[in-house]
Amino acid sequence: MAPGIRGLQLTSLAGDSDELEDVRLLDSYDEIDGGARRIQVSVTGMTCAACSNSVESALKSLDGVISASVALLQNKADVVFNSALLKDEDIKNAIEDAGFEADILPESSTVAHETLVGQFTIGGMTCAACVNSVEGILRNLPGVKRAVVALATSSGEVEYDPSVISKDDIVNAIEDSGFDGSFIESNEQDKIILGVVGVYSLIDTQVLEGILSSTKGVRKFHFDKVSGELDVLFDPEVLSSRSVVDAIQEGSNGKFKLHVRSPYTRMASKDVEEISTIFRLFISSLFLSIPLFFMRVVCPHIPPFYSLLLWRCGPFLMGDLLKWALVSVIQFVIGKRFYIAAGRALRNGSTNMDVLVAVGTTASYIYSVCALLYGALTGFWSPTYFETSAMLITFVLLGKYLECLAKGKTSDAIKKLVELAPATALLVVKDKGGKSIEEREIDSLLVQPGDTLKVLPGAKVPADGIVTWGSSYVNESMVTGESVPIMKEVNASVIGGTINLHGVLHVEATKVGSDTVLSQIISLVEMAQMSKAPIQKFADYVASIFVPTVVSLALLTLLGWYVAGSIGAYPEEWLPENGNHFVLALMFAISVVVIACPCALGLATPTAVMVATGVGANNGVLIKGGDALERAQRVKYVIFDKTGTLTQGKATVTAAKTFTGMERGEFLKLVASAEASSEHPLAKAILAYARHFHFFDDSSATTGTENDAKTDAKSGWLFDVSDFFALPGRGVQCFIDGKHILVGNRKLMEENGIDISTEVENFVVELEESAKTGILVAYNDILTGALGIADPLKREAAVVIEGLQKMGVKPVMVTGDNWRTARAVAKEVGIQDVRAEVMPAGKADVVRSFQKDGSIVAMVGDGINDSPALAAADVGMAIGAGTDIAIEAAEYVLMRNSLEDVITAIDLSRKTFTRIRLNYVFAMAYNVVAIPVAAGVFYPSLGLKLPPWVAGACMALSSVSVVCSSLLLKRYRRPRLTTILEIVVE
Repeated sequence: MAPGIRGLQLTSLAGDSDELEDVRLLDSYDEIDGGARRIQVSVTGMTCAACSNSVESALKSLDGVISASVALLQNKADVVFNSALLKDEDIKNAIEDAGFEADILPESSTVAHETLVGQFTIGGMTCAACVNSVEGILRNLPGVKRAVVALATSSGEVEYDPSVISKDDIVNAIEDSGFDGSFIESNEQDKIILGVVGVYSLIDTQVLEGILSSTKGVRKFHFDKVSGELDVLFDPEVLSSRSVVDAIQEGSNGKFKLHVRSPYTRMASKDVEEISTIFRLFISSLFLSIPLFFMRVVCPHIPPFYSLLLWRCGPFLMGDLLKWALVSVIQFVIGKRFYIAAGRALRNGSTNMDVLVAVGTTASYIYSVCALLYGALTGFWSPTYFETSAMLITFVLLGKYLECLAKGKTSDAIKKLVELAPATALLVVKDKGGKSIEEREIDSLLVQPGDTLKVLPGAKVPADGIVTWGSSYVNESMVTGESVPIMKEVNASVIGGTINLHGVLHVEATKVGSDTVLSQIISLVEMAQMSKAPIQKFADYVASIFVPTVVSLALLTLLGWYVAGSIGAYPEEWLPENGNHFVLALMFAISVVVIACPCALGLATPTAVMVATGVGANNGVLIKGGDALERAQRVKYVIFDKTGTLTQGKATVTAAKTFTGMERGEFLKLVASAEASSEHPLAKAILAYARHFHFFDDSSATTGTENDAKTDAKSGWLFDVSDFFALPGRGVQCFIDGKHILVGNRKLMEENGIDISTEVENFVVELEESAKTGILVAYNDILTGALGIADPLKREAAVVIEGLQKMGVKPVMVTGDNWRTARAVAKEVGIQDVRAEVMPAGKADVVRSFQKDGSIVAMVGDGINDSPALAAADVGMAIGAGTDIAIEAAEYVLMRNSLEDVITAIDLSRKTFTRIRLNYVFAMAYNVVAIPVAAGVFYPSLGLKLPPWVAGACMALSSVSVVCSSLLLKRYRRPRLTTILEIVVE
């Protein structure tokens, strides 16, 4: 999409997008003195706006700093300073003195290339307090630049310097803190993880090691005999991943069968293992708890069994000994995980749900043991509560199992996306002359750029690429959301994971691995699910004080009921059978400890965000994080770019007129020659129109592909062009046969002193008033002619604009086109607020003008040259970016070229945060109501009392309820055009 004056600039500025973004971030740095120096600094440790503000203040307080800008999300500071007064190290020291880590970034790059980003699984986390604890430990490790931990996915992402700390050190740090840790993958390019079948003995292992040791380029390898996993580090300059596999298979004469282990399947297998482990523990606890329940409830009504329980074994009854033995196994074998988790939490200075479970069950167990021993010594037998401890652990494990199942459902979107990629690919092997000599089936993860792949009818395309032979329709709905199959012919691009419907295709792979569209979609969804919405800060704060508060309330409950009983404040009938005041107080206190649930609060936001990002991906709306979701639901203004956003972006020439007597064919050939070097959509439209006129080729009248343009430039029918220049916001200029050619708008003509006659002005005004763009052409400093170009509106534009207004959102159109054309287009779609003749860098200023009163502003553009405005907006939406999804500036990527997705994005964010608020209300209401009930506040008036095991069951089910509430978002359906106008402001 043209960045500048829309419809008038006739050259692409795709290469200038980064420069324009710098202008937005550092708009006061464009003109600096010769003694000034600009650097970019990586800042680690910033967690909120207060952090970035403190860094910015520290920098601006330095004598010699001209200006400073700190980007919180990018963890980066841009500083312009007087090099005569300050050095780079002074800037770094100032940031470090403010309490943050700083590294000067290389001038040629904006990221530190020496770091790696690793994905780790972290098992054993139960609530937000665990997350905070692990994050704190990881961030304090030397060489770790950044660490983010997600409770919902039981995973963490760590950016680290491999020269300072290794992945094994990070895993050890996680395990030393008491959690289970394992490495999944990093962005290292020289590592492959293989599953090996065929290694059955020590000799086989030695053969495998011998093959790898003798393979040139293999740096390091490790084979795990138990799992059959082979990790190979290799020099990518010497070997490729496929070469490693081929070397092993050839060296073993085909005995060893290898397949690449996908990091996603490895993570899924770990999740399944965790769920199965918890299920086994639950079944074991349930199996041992059933006899306890039987002895407590059923046996007293069956005399033969009850008499067995009353047998004496020394000073103890047989029933008491059996209970003690069974509960000891449940408490210390099955419940061992709770003690381990509680111990590591306390060791790290934090508390979590495991602390509450450990305290509650241990109190019940110790009291029962003491009562049993006291009875044996004195003959005074108090009631025991062994079954309370056992049933508590059983119900907590049940809740944990159900919670794991539910949390697994929240990541279904990732699983579905991963399943889109085919397992194998059909490689066409060619000789040096390019002739096909054989076809072989390989693992799709071993496809390399440049490979020719054969895609059969009904098969999935293995990687992104270009069709080199054949034609067929391809179903891209699973990736882009477009339901209509797309015709693919030679030179057409295809996306990995899409389905070939009919014909056979030969595809040359251009992007593989993490560079493919599908992989980038998966990465975006993962990043979004890893991110924390600002609303989660509330839950993190509550989690940090929750457990100490609950333990304090339990102690107050114990003390209150015991003292009240001691002074006779309640009748003796309230005491349990053979019990005393301490037993009653202890049961109330245990109920308080076990009914409180911090997990529900911790899961309220991340589970909803996970489901929402997955639902969005299924609907072609990629969301980059929880913070974007939170901002989008409060959007007040949506600013639309015109060309390619509100319009179809398929420009066609509708009028061409000369004013100097030049023949029309000569005029069109002149203009086409000037535009042949441009990549702008309007330039292609002019070229297609001129080609049609020159060759009488009907097909080219409406289509003008990039290949056509390249052919035209070499075909000889165009004039030779020299000194071609693109003039952003104005047009293009060049020389043909030594004569100056200008193609562009009025501003370009005026700057070059070209006189615009009344006749020309009237012609252009007539075009503009009919929503067309007028293009002026000057040849040898004389205005020679003009062209009219039309770009039809998208069919859904007017309905979507009206729908947004019904939702309480105000639409705005910003364009570089002239005011007449802009007003005509705006009137057609129903937009009242229009900003026209806006230069490329000025779009961000338009966005800021709407933000001055604190309003949340969304910007919808194509994500290429609109990046300054997309980045300036509170919510940037890149539309129609099907094969260019890695747009850093936008928070939302709308895969389809449909404006309906703008409504979907806002509607989904609103429904998500309605669900999050409901989750918080439920979680808070549960604890506010449940804790007083468990403490016995209503027992004197209503007789309402919760036994500890019932309290434990309530606690277990509360977190499951929150996750299930979030899962209801999976039923979300995008608003239809027929119902959009029924939307009203809530």
